[in-house]
Amino acid sequence: MTKAIENHRPPRRVSLIAAMSENRVIGKDNALPWHLPHEMAQFRAYTLGHAVITGRKNFEAGDSKPLPYRRNLVLTTRPDWSPPEEVRDAVEVCHGLDEALDRVGDSDPEPYVIGGAQVYALAIPVVDRMVLSTVHAELDGDTFFPDYDEAAWDLTDERHHPADARHAYAFTVRTFDRRP
Repeated sequence: MTKAIENHRPPRRVSLIAAMSENRVIGKDNALPWHLPHEMAQFRAYTLGHAVITGRKNFEAGDSKPLPYRRNLVLTTRPDWSPPEEVRDAVEVCHGLDEALDRVGDSDPEPYVIGGAQVYALAIPVVDRMVLSTVHAELDGDTFFPDYDEAAWDLTDERHHPADARHAYAFTVRTFDRRP
């Protein structure tokens, strides 16, 4: 019995994490249209130590810098694209979501899809969990979180953060698990 416990690994769960306004805005001019330190801290807490899968445009919007203390996989449809030389060793280039998930394999029990909009649209049909922060404001933007079938998901956690001196907007972090 001890040997079975030693060899037991939790099943892999693929998660998606995103923040959006009430009107589903996730970006404007390649940046977040808000500054919410506690929301960013929760993103960091969820993803730290995990593989993160992002699109090329999202990666480039972050000044082409990999997120520290995470395995960074960048999706691109450009066959000749590569990250800047100074970060090449810290970034894995993949040409599809399936390739990225295959590369992660069993090495991470919970890889995270972190955007942008096109990558979210690819991932929603295959992820097991979504951690969605809703910024309680209608904001102007040019990039939106894709629609999804809300009936396919169960709300399993919800935390609210009020607006305060450091947060211009209140936000709510909700965790949804895919229904069996």
